[in-house]
Amino acid sequence: MKEYVIDNKTVSLADIHQIQQDQLKLRLGGKAIAAISKCRTYLDHRINDSDDLIYGVNTGFGSLCNTAISKGDLSQLQVNLVRSHACGTGELVPQKIVKTMLMLKAIGLAQGHSGVKLDTVERLLFLYNEDVIPVVYQQGSLGASGDLAPLAHISLVLLGEGEVYWNGERVETRDVYQQLGLEPIQLASKEGLALLNGTQFMSAYLVHAVLSGQQLVRAANINAALSIEAYDGRLNPFTAGVNEIRKQLGQIEVAQEVYELLKDSQLIQAEKQHVQDPYCLRCVPQVHGATLDTINHAVQVVEREINAVTDNPTIFPDTDEVISAGNFHGQPLALVLDFMAIALAELGSIAERRIYKLMSGERGLPPFLVPNSGLNSGFMIAQYTAASIVSQNKQLCTPASVDSIDSSNGQEDHVSMGANAATKLARIQENVYQILGIEIMAACQALEFRDVMKTSIQLKQVFDNFRMVVPFIEKDVFMSPLLQKSKEFIESK
Repeated sequence: MKEYVIDNKTVSLADIHQIQQDQLKLRLGGKAIAAISKCRTYLDHRINDSDDLIYGVNTGFGSLCNTAISKGDLSQLQVNLVRSHACGTGELVPQKIVKTMLMLKAIGLAQGHSGVKLDTVERLLFLYNEDVIPVVYQQGSLGASGDLAPLAHISLVLLGEGEVYWNGERVETRDVYQQLGLEPIQLASKEGLALLNGTQFMSAYLVHAVLSGQQLVRAANINAALSIEAYDGRLNPFTAGVNEIRKQLGQIEVAQEVYELLKDSQLIQAEKQHVQDPYCLRCVPQVHGATLDTINHAVQVVEREINAVTDNPTIFPDTDEVISAGNFHGQPLALVLDFMAIALAELGSIAERRIYKLMSGERGLPPFLVPNSGLNSGFMIAQYTAASIVSQNKQLCTPASVDSIDSSNGQEDHVSMGANAATKLARIQENVYQILGIEIMAACQALEFRDVMKTSIQLKQVFDNFRMVVPFIEKDVFMSPLLQKSKEFIESK
């Protein structure tokens, strides 16, 4: 069995990608087990040997932080917390995101500063490994005291409550537990709070957005090269010297990639009638490169976060401290989620301009990229669709992180709104896949009005692969299914 061992070593984004791609099972290593057990033992002794109030351990929550709870009620306090905080609503979180949340929660708790029992972390990993995926809702988190509501829905499943997806169906957790012979986890002191406090909802969305963003930049670069070929564009804006003197790393990388795709093309080497190209072609290195730089920044932030302890209070057995602080606050993620939304939306924005140029009837291309224009409308409304999606992305790019709202009776008086930033980003991400799908469809169509055999080997291979999915449009057809197939082609790369 292929597996990945969580053992208090740094988990990279590349590790997570491999885990997901290869469907690796997860298990705890010896260091993680020792750290979890040591912290739990310390907390048990601390509770038994002292009457000090420890937030969330023997007190109420939020503005009830000064309300003492008797030792006999500490377990029930945690159960009540999970049940009362499972207030999610709205659209469902995709199962792949929830599964990543399970993994990230286990990684965080395995650091040994949260006070949870070993069997609690192992149950999270069991759910992950057996594809028992909690039903979680998108709305409910302020991204401040962690992602309380979404994580509460995951935690309900540990109690044998709530709902899960299992074997392709949405079912009651208790029914799955009966079939699998599982007993609900009995929460000890602080465990409910450790499970609910944390940034794993925001982090999971950011993990997927960054991985998708890397894929989208690659696809956008290939699309741009195809569009440049089809529009009879020039190669010199992509040469090394002019891009290196700008000093921006993303720009240099994008320019080199597009140059390599085009340099062996006979079409690109042909004499041009125009001195320069529109910005949507000429400034691809600058625009795509800026998005790439943003994604690379997001990689640093998310890798720090997935290896962090983000619940509260935080326990330090070696120094005999239990500190109530604010590591659950989502501001570092909220800002980056908003930044990522803007960066990905710009990929779609400039791609739509290339689509517009391709069907403008210029440089030897027929209007709307179809023979017998007039009788046929061709790609006219496909461009409308791309423009509509671009405008929706602009609306979705309004930052969530500049917002805040008072909660918990004033105790939680500045919140990150990172969860809203995360779900907006996911919508933008899907939209950009569709815009790029429309562009590659238009670019390949336009390229057929030139000599496809004279393009580069790499671009001819992309063209051939795409033509196995979407045909040349000879006359007007029902376009919507083809747009969906084009989107799926981009997603598969």
